[in-house]
Amino acid sequence: MALNLIFLGPPGAGKGTVAQAVMDKYQLVQLSTGDLIRAEVASGSALGKKLGEIINAGQLVGDDLMSEMLKKDLGMKVSHKDFKGIILDGFPRTLPQADMLENILLDFGQKLTAVIYIESSKENVVKRLSSRWTCSKCKKVYNTVSLPSKVVGVCDDDAAPLMQRDDDKPETIGKRFDTFLEKTSPLIKYYERKGILHRYDGNVPPGPSILAAEKIIAGIVENQ
Repeated sequence: MALNLIFLGPPGAGKGTVAQAVMDKYQLVQLSTGDLIRAEVASGSALGKKLGEIINAGQLVGDDLMSEMLKKDLGMKVSHKDFKGIILDGFPRTLPQADMLENILLDFGQKLTAVIYIESSKENVVKRLSSRWTCSKCKKVYNTVSLPSKVVGVCDDDAAPLMQRDDDKPETIGKRFDTFLEKTSPLIKYYERKGILHRYDGNVPPGPSILAAEKIIAGIVENQ
């Protein structure tokens, strides 16, 4: 049975790092709505032109178009002979989207296996993200606390200077954390009621966080 997962967690909880490790271990594929939109626009298709108009107007992509994209991409992924499951990135964000995702998965004989919520405190998130620096050239991310560059302020790979994004300032991070909790709380309760939400303490370095997620997933796989 395919392993279809969603990772939830506030900005800075380490979702991306953990998800990548899980994808590598279980040979899963990522389904990123942001990547789908960019690829569709670049393709010049009729759908891509619609999406381009919406984005250029500064509007959000509606659920109907999002559904169309997800169906198209998921259909290709599921039909692949080596398909073992997906990790969803950036979707769903609302309860209607959660219902829509469930129906799309069912159309392809799939279901959501589990939702993993990486809990992290506001204090820890602010500390992590305000310590984050990005290469100005290759965009590689460093962290002065957990993953520093070999030379302070310089990228290991191309020696370009590191920079800090405006949205990695403590006051901005705090607002992003509050917004996440407010918007995601209904989703967490929704998946909890369905009995597929698993949560763990993400206030730890990347290694232990990855191990905690893998332990949860190993238990799920064992009971499938």
